[in-house]
Amino acid sequence: MSSLDVLAEDRIETVPGKPAVCNARIAPKGGLDVLSRAEVARLRDASRGDLYELLRRCALAVLTGGSVNDDPRRLSELYPDFAIRVLQQDRGIKLELDNAPAQAFVDGKIIRGVGEQLFSVVRDIVYTAIEIQESGRFDLRTSEGITNAVFEILRNARLLVPNQDPDLVVCWGGHSIGPEEYDYTKKVGYELGLRELDICTGCGPGAMKGPMKGATIGHAKQRRLRNRYIGITEPGIIASESPNPIVNRLVIMPDIEKRLEAFVRLGHAIVVFPGGVGTAEEILYLLGILTHPANAGIPFPLIFTGPRSAAAYFERIDAFLRLALGEEIARFYEVIIDDPVAVARRTCSGIAAVRDHRIKVKDAFFFNWSLHIPLEFQQPFQPTHEAMAALDLRAGRERHLLAADLRRAFSGLVAGNVKESGIRAIEEHGPFEIRGDPRIMAALDELLASFVAQKRMKLPGQEYVPCYRIVR
Repeated sequence: MSSLDVLAEDRIETVPGKPAVCNARIAPKGGLDVLSRAEVARLRDASRGDLYELLRRCALAVLTGGSVNDDPRRLSELYPDFAIRVLQQDRGIKLELDNAPAQAFVDGKIIRGVGEQLFSVVRDIVYTAIEIQESGRFDLRTSEGITNAVFEILRNARLLVPNQDPDLVVCWGGHSIGPEEYDYTKKVGYELGLRELDICTGCGPGAMKGPMKGATIGHAKQRRLRNRYIGITEPGIIASESPNPIVNRLVIMPDIEKRLEAFVRLGHAIVVFPGGVGTAEEILYLLGILTHPANAGIPFPLIFTGPRSAAAYFERIDAFLRLALGEEIARFYEVIIDDPVAVARRTCSGIAAVRDHRIKVKDAFFFNWSLHIPLEFQQPFQPTHEAMAALDLRAGRERHLLAADLRRAFSGLVAGNVKESGIRAIEEHGPFEIRGDPRIMAALDELLASFVAQKRMKLPGQEYVPCYRIVR
C-alpha cells in the first residue's frame, strides 16, 4: 500500500506542550482502489454522517499506534483538532487528514504499515457497516445471519485464504503484563514462527504484540516471506489498545461478540497468556461454546501458558473454572508452564488433529463452519448497570448458559475499565453490581482481587479504581 507525500504547503507544526501534527492526503493501493462511483459516494457520505466520530476515533488510534493508555478519551484530548475526510475520485478514494499525529509520518510520507491499517479502518468502519448493517442482506437476529455476517467481514478484509493448510494460532492475553511475561510471549511466538505458524491476536500491546514479535524472528530464520500477523479488534477497544506496528492484517469487527466469533472461526488453535478480565472473558466464551453438546468431538487446541512466575495466575483461573463450570471443564484445556518449546509442539499436534477432522467432515480450513455457536454467545451485550445486575450467575444451570452469563459479566468489566461508554457509565452511576450464587461470587471476587493485586486491570503505574461491586 503506497502513500502520497504530505502536501507541500503543509508543514509539521509543533506547539510547546502539545504533540506535533501535520496535514496530509493519502491514497490506498489494494483493497479500496477498485470501487464503483456509487460505492465511493456511499463511503464519502457515510464518513460525513453518523459514522464520522467512530471513523475519527479509530483512525486516530491507528495514527498513534504504539501509544498505550487505558482511557480512550486521552487521544481525543491530545488531538482535539484531528479530522479525516473521504474524498471521491473516479480512480477510487483518497483520505484527507487535518492535524494528524506527526508520529505517523517519516520525511513527508505516511509510514507504510500505518497507511495499511488506516485504510483497514475505512474499509471496516464505513464500507462494511453499510453492507452488513444497512443492506438488509443479513438477519442479525439469527445465529446463521450473524455467522454469515462475520464471514462476509472477514472475506472482505481478505483474511480467508483457500488452499492453505491450517496454520493460524490465536494468542490471547493481557495488554498490562510485566517484562518477564512479555518476554515469555515472545519466546512462544518465536517457537511458533520456527514451525511456520501464523499469529492472530487482539492487535494491541503486551501479550497481543509479544507473540507476533517473536514469530517475526522465527519466520525470518525459516525464510518464510508471506506471513500473516492478524489483528482483530472492535471500535470500543481500539482507542485504548492501538494496533501494534507488526499487525499486517487488521480487521475491525462491529462489536465484541463478532470479534470473539472471528477468533474462533479463523483460528486453528488458541494459546492463552496471562491477562485480566478481557482474557477471562475470552476463555469463558470459548469454553462455553466447546461445552455445548452440539460441539462434542470437535477438536480445538486450547493451551494456557506463562513463565514460572505466572503459575499462580493460572492456578487461580483453573480453580475458578472448575468451581463455576464443574471439574470436567479441565478436559477442554491444557496448562503448560515455562516451556515455550512444549507449547509450540503441542500446538502443532493439535492443529494436525484439527486438519484431520476438517478433512473428515469436509469443513473448510479457512473458516470453522462446523463449530456451533449458540445465539447467547452472539447477541451483543450492552453492559448497563441494569443488565449487569440482571445476569443469572446461579449454579446448576446448563454449563454453556452459565458460561455465557459469566462471559457477559467479564465483558461488562472490560467496558468499565477501558471503553469510553463504560467509563462514563461508571463515573455517572457508580460501580456495576454483580449478583449470583454465593460460592461463585466468592470465587469471582477472589479472582478479580488477584487481578487488581497483580496490576492486571490497568496499565502499570496507574491506580486502579474498581468498576464493580460483588453483591452476595
